Amino acid sequence: MADYEDIMNAEKADTMKATDRKCPQCGAVMDFDPSTGGLYCAYCGYREEIEAANSQGETAAEELDFASAEFTGNCDWGVAQKTVTCKSCGAVSVYDVLTVANECPYCGSNQVMEANDVKTLAPGGVVLFKVTAKQAGERFTNWLKHKWFAPKAAKISARAESFKGIYLPYWTFDSDTYTEYTAEYGIDRTVGSGDKKRTVTDWHRTNGTHTEFIDDQLVAGTGDQNVQMLKGVEPFDTKDNKAYKPEYLAGFMAERYSVGLKDAWEKAKEFIKTRLRGTIESEIRSRHNADHVRSYNGNTTFSNITYKYLLLPVWISAFKYKDKTYQFIVNGQSGKVGGKYPISPWRVALAILIGIVILWFLYMVIQ
Repeated sequence: MADYEDIMNAEKADTMKATDRKCPQCGAVMDFDPSTGGLYCAYCGYREEIEAANSQGETAAEELDFASAEFTGNCDWGVAQKTVTCKSCGAVSVYDVLTVANECPYCGSNQVMEANDVKTLAPGGVVLFKVTAKQAGERFTNWLKHKWFAPKAAKISARAESFKGIYLPYWTFDSDTYTEYTAEYGIDRTVGSGDKKRTVTDWHRTNGTHTEFIDDQLVAGTGDQNVQMLKGVEPFDTKDNKAYKPEYLAGFMAERYSVGLKDAWEKAKEFIKTRLRGTIESEIRSRHNADHVRSYNGNTTFSNITYKYLLLPVWISAFKYKDKTYQFIVNGQSGKVGGKYPISPWRVALAILIGIVILWFLYMVIQ
């Protein structure tokens, strides 16, 4: 027991040393700087590079074998960090051990509580922030400006509150796939003439096989409170990742995954099957010069499955309009913005009116 505690204390000390790296010039704590990919001291301007490799000399996250997943990886990452759970929305965040957490970054609630000795898998890689907080604010302003249904007053007055940089947990999966399928394809033809002219569809059965390698199927490991907004800022370039080093998290928070590896794989399989169905139906249309495909039934076998556990960067913020708060996020890698914004009922009504006028005009032209 004593040996285990000694190991945990040593890991905590190493993590503190890395994420709370002191500036050699002034002694202040340095943060990760997205503009340079290194550490930066905001007090004296000192900069320091981060060696982009882990202890095995790997510069990017390693693909791990899914079949032996329960025997791989370091599950003490949550012990060496500080895990905080929001009692209001349920979000679980991971901070470096010296950070004082008193507010949930997602809902703003101060109902947070620390959880000690939480077992969690250490991330294999980190997709680094490339967009700074200032650039995220500029992207937000431009994003809202181009929302036609947003009130003009909101576009002029909206100002993003302070940005919080957070690394969110994601799983990626690689797999060979083999699909046996059956379906029906339809070819349209015109029969009759004049007023009796109509289109009929001839249906034909088909079957076949399809093989495809799936590379980096992404599954969010975060809670449901983030998934919808995250879809609005995807994709992330998961190939552009660095093997995990605690220095990359300096000055940022990281959310602990709430969707485990096996549950994530079940979600990944559904995503992949949907993706394969679209590909196969497109192939059927092309092969038979068909107009329609229906009654698709596919049976997919997965093999050589590997996975990565990555942390992906987002900026989270909010703005107020008429005493209501609207939360949004910015992709910390690409700068893409997603989230909620106020809707002007007058602009919606105007859009509907314009649509009605266009439909009426087209009707009159056809008549």
